[in-house]
Amino acid sequence: MRIPKRILILGPESTGKSTLAWDLADHFGEPWVPEFAREYLKKNGNSYTYEDLLIIAQGQVASEDVLAQKAVKFLFVDTDLRVIQVWSDHKFGKTDTWVTMQIAEHWYDLILLTDTDLKWEPDPQREHPEEKMRWHFFKKYLRLAHDSGIPYEILSGDRTARLNKAVTICESL
Repeated sequence: MRIPKRILILGPESTGKSTLAWDLADHFGEPWVPEFAREYLKKNGNSYTYEDLLIIAQGQVASEDVLAQKAVKFLFVDTDLRVIQVWSDHKFGKTDTWVTMQIAEHWYDLILLTDTDLKWEPDPQREHPEEKMRWHFFKKYLRLAHDSGIPYEILSGDRTARLNKAVTICESL
């Protein structure tokens, strides 16, 4: 495995990805890569087009590459291009080829998949609060994690339980 080890935190909306990434970065004193889409949508409005998704994807990759230079042991990544792929396929019925090529080229040492057992938190950037849709997206991310060939773990429970399990897993890498 490479150093720094890249840990991808993946999961549906409102499942604690950003909180976990921040908590892990704080615990290990390492950087974390925020979800680029949040800042992009905050700056440009919550409506987005198919073309916006490519800009967001490119920004996510660039942010990750910059922060990887600052990491020593771990880099915690709050979502990756798999999220762009899932949203693009869901909303527009297609995904840009650049996104799928980048997914194949970017490697992570571990995927931490966040479960839907946390309470939904309203946020203007979130689109699907229904439990049925959260479960729908969770199954998509689970399939992507499984098919990636990258080791993955599902994290459930409250913030503390997730952090404790994630720390143990990361320390074992």
